[in-house]
Amino acid sequence: MKKEEKTNVMRILDGKKIPYAAHSYNPDATMSGEEIAEILGEDPDKVFKTLVTQGKSGAYYVFVVPVKAELDLKKAAKNSGEKSIAMIKQKELLPLTGYVHGGCSPIGMKKQFPTFIHNTATDHEHIFVSAGKVGFQIELASEDLINIVGCTVADICD
Repeated sequence: MKKEEKTNVMRILDGKKIPYAAHSYNPDATMSGEEIAEILGEDPDKVFKTLVTQGKSGAYYVFVVPVKAELDLKKAAKNSGEKSIAMIKQKELLPLTGYVHGGCSPIGMKKQFPTFIHNTATDHEHIFVSAGKVGFQIELASEDLINIVGCTVADICD
């Protein structure tokens, strides 16, 4: 990656002096998270996607799960204290978070929403999440991500 290419996520981490490694790839709008993990040469269990949901109450929640896993909406609702929870529409993502589909990061959203990370994140010293722009990923210590975002570690996948 070119040194001058910094995303907002990277600037936030730099400002907090949190170590990370930046990775870039040629994005393709049809790429799955598992394909991105393959491009990075990483175990898909260490590459996480960021999902934004809305509870029955109207509150928003963020879930960070391994790319090959599916968010269990019942577990998500239970962990967030909601009766039910649903994925937001893709067109709502940018105005709500400041991120586009495929480039959504749990770090640096317009507003900090309650965030939950799948408990397998703590099985790995380092994990990957979007760097806030399609084609960019950051690798950082799972504990650093949990601490900077204030994630709740929970069993939220099928």
